[in-house]
Amino acid sequence: MAPSPLRPPSRTGRTRRRRNPPPRRSRTARRRNKLVPVPVRVLLADDSPHAQRMGERILREEGYEVVTVVDGDAAVARLDEIQPDLVLADVFLPQRSGYELCRYIKRHETHRHAGVVLIAGLLEPVDEEEARRAGCDAVLKKPFEASVVLDTIRPLIDRARFARGLFAESVPEPPPPEPPRAPLAPPAKPEIDPEAVRAAVTLALDRSLPALVEEISEKILIALGH
Repeated sequence: MAPSPLRPPSRTGRTRRRRNPPPRRSRTARRRNKLVPVPVRVLLADDSPHAQRMGERILREEGYEVVTVVDGDAAVARLDEIQPDLVLADVFLPQRSGYELCRYIKRHETHRHAGVVLIAGLLEPVDEEEARRAGCDAVLKKPFEASVVLDTIRPLIDRARFARGLFAESVPEPPPPEPPRAPLAPPAKPEIDPEAVRAAVTLALDRSLPALVEEISEKILIALGH
């Protein structure tokens, strides 16, 4: 049996070696390597069941995760577990007031980036100077109005998540609608000169009438047998 021919050497004088392609990753492995955004977490501290329901509904409809507590001590106890991006705290919380809770959060090494919004009833007084000293980011009045709440907290959430290096979860606002376009004006009708129309018709008749008369005459004569 004749020996198999050898492969010609490469230009460098060495035999080329086939490189094995890198192993393909499975779909599961590729899916695991994708970065998953961390959801926005909000801690709502209020001892009013009605305020809790209203606030929780507004926040959940926006896609946020919400944890509710009824006093300041419970809020502090849940901070490490929740790692909130935003804290909504009633000014007159039992056990630990909203001012005290805000001060604690803003001085805490881990949670100081969280936005803190103090909330109070429509007729309840808010000590703005005390709120400023505590590091409060904003104040909201109850009953909650969804548009006001969301316009207030969105920048605070984005700022907190940027400081913590998380993916912004806030849904981007859709681009403004294009201004309505002005309706296209119908094309202007050309001006018609009646005299030019009459002249064109007369010319057409002058050219076609003799042939038409001749054709009709021949048909009549044929019909009469001439």
